[in-house]
Amino acid sequence: MPARVLLFTLVLTTPLMAKAGDLVELLQTRKCPDCQLTDVDLVHSDLRDADLRGAQLQRANLGHARLDGADLKKSNLQFTNLRGASLRGADLRGSTLYGTDLRQADLSGARLDDGALEQAYWQGAHGIKDSVRSHAALHNAGVTAAENGEWEQAEALFGAAIAANPEEPLSWVARGVCRGELGNTKDASHDLAHAGTLFGNRGDKEKAQQLLEASRKATAAPANYTAAAGNGIGSRLLSGAISTAQALAPIAIRALSPMLP
Repeated sequence: MPARVLLFTLVLTTPLMAKAGDLVELLQTRKCPDCQLTDVDLVHSDLRDADLRGAQLQRANLGHARLDGADLKKSNLQFTNLRGASLRGADLRGSTLYGTDLRQADLSGARLDDGALEQAYWQGAHGIKDSVRSHAALHNAGVTAAENGEWEQAEALFGAAIAANPEEPLSWVARGVCRGELGNTKDASHDLAHAGTLFGNRGDKEKAQQLLEASRKATAAPANYTAAAGNGIGSRLLSGAISTAQALAPIAIRALSPMLP
Protein backbone atom coordinates (compact mmCIF):
# COMPACT_ATOMS: atom_id res chain seq x y z
CA MET A 1 0.00 0.00 0.00
CA PRO A 2 1.46 3.44 -0.91
CA ALA A 3 2.58 5.52 2.06
CA ARG A 4 0.05 8.31 1.38
CA VAL A 5 -2.81 5.83 1.12
CA LEU A 6 -1.72 4.16 4.36
CA LEU A 7 -1.51 7.52 6.14
CA PHE A 8 -4.95 8.53 4.82
CA THR A 9 -6.41 5.20 5.97
CA LEU A 10 -4.93 5.58 9.46
CA VAL A 11 -6.33 9.08 9.79
CA LEU A 12 -9.81 7.99 8.70
CA THR A 13 -9.81 5.18 11.23
CA THR A 14 -8.38 7.24 14.08
CA PRO A 15 -10.58 6.91 17.21
CA LEU A 16 -12.38 10.01 18.38
CA MET A 17 -10.33 10.03 21.57
CA ALA A 18 -7.16 10.67 19.55
CA LYS A 19 -6.42 13.77 17.51
CA ALA A 20 -6.00 13.07 13.81
CA GLY A 21 -3.55 15.95 13.50
CA ASP A 22 -1.37 14.47 16.22
CA LEU A 23 -1.32 11.10 14.46
CA VAL A 24 -0.34 12.72 11.15
CA GLU A 25 2.43 14.67 12.87
CA LEU A 26 3.77 11.52 14.51
CA LEU A 27 3.79 9.46 11.32
CA GLN A 28 5.34 12.22 9.24
CA THR A 29 7.95 13.58 11.64
CA ARG A 30 8.18 11.08 14.51
CA LYS A 31 8.01 14.09 16.79
CA CYS A 32 4.84 14.43 18.78
CA PRO A 33 5.40 15.38 22.45
CA ASP A 34 2.22 15.66 24.54
CA CYS A 35 0.17 14.19 21.70
CA GLN A 36 -3.31 12.79 22.26
CA LEU A 37 -3.10 9.26 20.87
CA THR A 38 -5.51 7.36 23.07
CA ASP A 39 -6.85 4.13 21.50
CA VAL A 40 -4.86 4.50 18.25
CA ASP A 41 -3.86 1.41 16.28
CA LEU A 42 -0.16 1.58 15.49
CA VAL A 43 0.58 -2.14 15.38
CA HIS A 44 3.87 -2.94 13.59
CA SER A 45 4.59 0.81 13.20
CA ASP A 46 8.17 2.02 12.75
CA LEU A 47 8.60 4.69 15.42
CA ARG A 48 12.32 4.42 16.06
CA ASP A 49 13.73 7.47 17.85
CA ALA A 50 10.26 9.03 18.04
CA ASP A 51 9.70 11.90 20.45
CA LEU A 52 6.65 10.91 22.47
CA ARG A 53 7.38 12.69 25.71
CA GLY A 54 4.21 13.12 27.74
CA ALA A 55 2.09 11.49 25.03
CA GLN A 56 -1.33 10.12 25.96
CA LEU A 57 -1.21 6.55 24.67
CA GLN A 58 -3.76 4.86 26.89
CA ARG A 59 -5.12 1.64 25.34
CA ALA A 60 -3.15 2.25 22.13
CA ASN A 61 -2.18 -0.80 20.12
CA LEU A 62 1.57 -0.73 19.61
CA GLY A 63 1.99 -4.47 19.38
CA HIS A 64 5.25 -5.43 17.60
CA ALA A 65 6.00 -1.75 16.95
CA ARG A 66 9.60 -0.60 16.56
CA LEU A 67 10.25 1.95 19.28
CA ASP A 68 14.01 1.60 19.61
CA GLY A 69 15.48 4.79 21.05
CA ALA A 70 12.06 6.40 21.44
CA ASP A 71 11.62 9.09 24.08
CA LEU A 72 8.57 8.09 26.10
CA LYS A 73 9.35 9.97 29.29
CA LYS A 74 6.26 10.78 31.36
CA SER A 75 3.97 9.23 28.74
CA ASN A 76 0.70 7.60 29.75
CA LEU A 77 0.80 3.94 28.74
CA GLN A 78 -2.08 2.65 30.84
CA PHE A 79 -3.43 -0.58 29.32
CA THR A 80 -1.34 0.03 26.19
CA ASN A 81 -0.50 -3.01 24.09
CA LEU A 82 3.26 -3.19 23.58
CA ARG A 83 3.37 -6.94 23.28
CA GLY A 84 6.33 -8.04 21.18
CA ALA A 85 7.42 -4.43 20.62
CA SER A 86 11.09 -3.49 20.34
CA LEU A 87 11.97 -0.85 22.92
CA ARG A 88 15.73 -1.18 22.83
CA GLY A 89 17.25 1.93 24.37
CA ALA A 90 13.86 3.61 24.80
CA ASP A 91 13.42 6.08 27.66
CA LEU A 92 10.38 5.20 29.78
CA ARG A 93 11.30 7.08 32.93
CA GLY A 94 8.32 8.64 34.63
CA SER A 95 5.85 6.90 32.34
CA THR A 96 2.65 5.30 33.64
CA LEU A 97 2.73 1.54 33.06
CA TYR A 98 -0.43 0.44 34.84
CA GLY A 99 -1.84 -2.61 33.08
CA THR A 100 0.62 -2.17 30.20
CA ASP A 101 1.22 -5.32 28.14
CA LEU A 102 4.97 -5.71 27.65
CA ARG A 103 4.99 -9.46 27.18
CA GLN A 104 7.68 -10.67 24.78
CA ALA A 105 8.88 -7.07 24.34
CA ASP A 106 12.58 -6.28 23.99
CA LEU A 107 13.61 -3.82 26.70
CA SER A 108 17.35 -4.18 26.27
CA GLY A 109 18.98 -0.92 27.33
CA ALA A 110 15.61 0.70 28.04
CA ARG A 111 15.57 3.27 30.83
CA LEU A 112 12.92 2.55 33.45
CA ASP A 113 12.29 3.72 36.98
CA ASP A 114 13.02 1.19 39.70
CA GLY A 115 9.92 -0.91 40.29
CA ALA A 116 8.27 0.49 37.16
CA LEU A 117 6.85 -2.88 36.11
CA GLU A 118 5.05 -3.69 39.35
CA GLN A 119 1.63 -3.23 37.74
CA ALA A 120 2.53 -4.17 34.16
CA TYR A 121 2.53 -7.51 32.34
CA TRP A 122 6.05 -8.40 31.24
CA GLN A 123 6.27 -12.19 31.07
CA GLY A 124 8.72 -13.27 28.40
CA ALA A 125 10.13 -9.75 27.97
CA HIS A 126 13.86 -9.46 27.29
CA GLY A 127 16.55 -7.18 28.69
CA ILE A 128 14.87 -6.19 31.96
CA LYS A 129 17.31 -4.88 34.57
CA ASP A 130 17.32 -6.40 38.05
CA SER A 131 16.51 -3.01 39.63
CA VAL A 132 13.20 -2.99 37.76
CA ARG A 133 12.37 -6.49 38.94
CA SER A 134 11.04 -5.49 42.35
CA HIS A 135 9.45 -8.01 44.68
CA ALA A 136 5.93 -6.88 43.79
CA ALA A 137 6.69 -6.98 40.05
CA LEU A 138 8.04 -10.52 40.31
CA HIS A 139 5.18 -11.71 42.51
CA ASN A 140 2.55 -10.19 40.20
CA ALA A 141 4.21 -11.76 37.17
CA GLY A 142 3.98 -15.08 38.98
CA VAL A 143 0.28 -14.48 39.62
CA THR A 144 -0.32 -13.92 35.91
CA ALA A 145 1.59 -17.08 35.00
CA ALA A 146 -0.39 -19.09 37.56
CA GLU A 147 -3.68 -17.72 36.25
CA ASN A 148 -2.66 -19.03 32.82
CA GLY A 149 -1.80 -22.45 34.22
CA GLU A 150 1.92 -21.91 33.55
CA TRP A 151 2.92 -23.46 36.85
CA GLU A 152 6.64 -23.96 36.16
CA GLN A 153 7.07 -20.34 35.11
CA ALA A 154 4.99 -19.19 38.07
CA GLU A 155 7.13 -21.25 40.45
CA ALA A 156 10.30 -19.63 39.07
CA LEU A 157 8.85 -16.12 39.34
CA PHE A 158 7.66 -16.62 42.91
CA GLY A 159 11.10 -18.00 43.68
CA ALA A 160 12.64 -14.82 42.31
CA ALA A 161 10.18 -12.78 44.37
CA ILE A 162 11.26 -14.69 47.47
CA ALA A 163 14.90 -13.96 46.66
CA ALA A 164 14.01 -10.25 46.40
CA ASN A 165 12.09 -10.26 49.70
CA PRO A 166 12.38 -13.50 51.69
CA GLU A 167 10.30 -12.08 54.55
CA GLU A 168 7.02 -11.88 52.57
CA PRO A 169 5.00 -15.00 53.51
CA LEU A 170 2.48 -14.69 50.68
CA SER A 171 5.17 -15.38 48.07
CA TRP A 172 6.11 -18.55 49.96
CA VAL A 173 2.45 -19.60 49.99
CA ALA A 174 2.13 -18.91 46.26
CA ARG A 175 5.22 -20.92 45.40
CA GLY A 176 3.97 -23.72 47.62
CA VAL A 177 0.71 -23.83 45.68
CA CYS A 178 2.64 -23.95 42.39
CA ARG A 179 4.88 -26.73 43.61
CA GLY A 180 1.82 -28.65 44.73
CA GLU A 181 0.36 -28.30 41.24
CA LEU A 182 3.59 -29.68 39.80
CA GLY A 183 3.49 -32.70 42.09
CA ASN A 184 6.38 -31.61 44.27
CA THR A 185 4.58 -32.11 47.56
CA LYS A 186 7.77 -32.21 49.63
CA ASP A 187 8.90 -28.72 48.60
CA ALA A 188 5.31 -27.47 48.65
CA SER A 189 5.08 -28.58 52.27
CA HIS A 190 8.35 -26.81 53.07
CA ASP A 191 7.15 -23.52 51.52
CA LEU A 192 3.84 -23.61 53.38
CA ALA A 193 5.58 -24.39 56.66
CA HIS A 194 8.05 -21.55 56.18
CA ALA A 195 5.20 -19.17 55.35
CA GLY A 196 3.57 -20.27 58.61
CA THR A 197 6.76 -19.46 60.48
CA LEU A 198 6.87 -15.99 58.92
CA PHE A 199 3.25 -15.31 59.83
CA GLY A 200 4.03 -16.53 63.36
CA ASN A 201 6.93 -14.09 63.58
CA ARG A 202 4.45 -11.35 62.72
CA GLY A 203 2.18 -12.42 65.55
CA ASP A 204 -0.51 -13.92 63.29
CA LYS A 205 -0.85 -17.23 65.11
CA GLU A 206 -4.04 -18.22 63.31
CA LYS A 207 -2.51 -18.12 59.82
CA ALA A 208 0.66 -19.73 61.16
CA GLN A 209 -1.30 -22.70 62.53
CA GLN A 210 -3.37 -23.05 59.36
CA LEU A 211 -0.27 -23.10 57.17
CA LEU A 212 1.60 -25.55 59.37
CA GLU A 213 -1.38 -27.89 59.31
CA ALA A 214 -1.71 -27.49 55.53
CA SER A 215 1.99 -28.28 55.24
CA ARG A 216 1.46 -31.54 57.08
CA LYS A 217 -1.53 -32.41 54.90
CA ALA A 218 0.40 -31.56 51.73
CA THR A 219 3.06 -34.10 52.65
CA ALA A 220 0.45 -36.75 53.38
CA ALA A 221 -1.65 -36.08 50.26
CA PRO A 222 -1.19 -38.61 47.43
CA ALA A 223 0.31 -37.20 44.24
CA ASN A 224 -2.07 -39.07 41.94
CA TYR A 225 -2.49 -36.34 39.32
CA THR A 226 -0.65 -34.65 36.53
CA ALA A 227 0.23 -30.96 36.36
CA ALA A 228 -1.54 -30.59 33.03
CA ALA A 229 -4.79 -31.79 34.59
CA GLY A 230 -4.79 -28.80 36.92
CA ASN A 231 -6.16 -30.84 39.79
CA GLY A 232 -3.06 -31.04 41.97
CA ILE A 233 -2.73 -30.29 45.63
CA GLY A 234 -2.40 -26.60 44.78
CA SER A 235 -5.89 -26.64 43.30
CA ARG A 236 -7.18 -28.61 46.26
CA LEU A 237 -5.70 -26.03 48.61
CA LEU A 238 -7.46 -23.25 46.72
CA SER A 239 -10.78 -25.05 46.62
CA GLY A 240 -10.60 -26.22 50.23
CA ALA A 241 -11.03 -29.85 49.18
CA ILE A 242 -8.43 -30.88 51.75
CA SER A 243 -10.26 -30.67 55.07
CA THR A 244 -7.83 -28.43 56.94
CA ALA A 245 -7.29 -26.32 53.83
CA GLN A 246 -10.80 -24.92 53.97
CA ALA A 247 -9.57 -22.23 56.34
CA LEU A 248 -6.35 -21.89 54.34
CA ALA A 249 -8.08 -21.25 51.02
CA PRO A 250 -8.47 -17.46 51.62
CA ILE A 251 -4.72 -17.21 52.34
CA ALA A 252 -3.84 -19.09 49.15
CA ILE A 253 -6.23 -16.99 47.09
CA ARG A 254 -4.72 -13.82 48.54
CA ALA A 255 -1.23 -15.14 47.76
CA LEU A 256 -2.27 -15.62 44.14
CA SER A 257 -3.62 -12.08 43.84
CA PRO A 258 -1.61 -9.08 42.56
CA MET A 259 0.25 -7.04 45.14
CA LEU A 260 0.14 -3.28 45.23
CA PRO A 261 3.54 -1.60 45.00
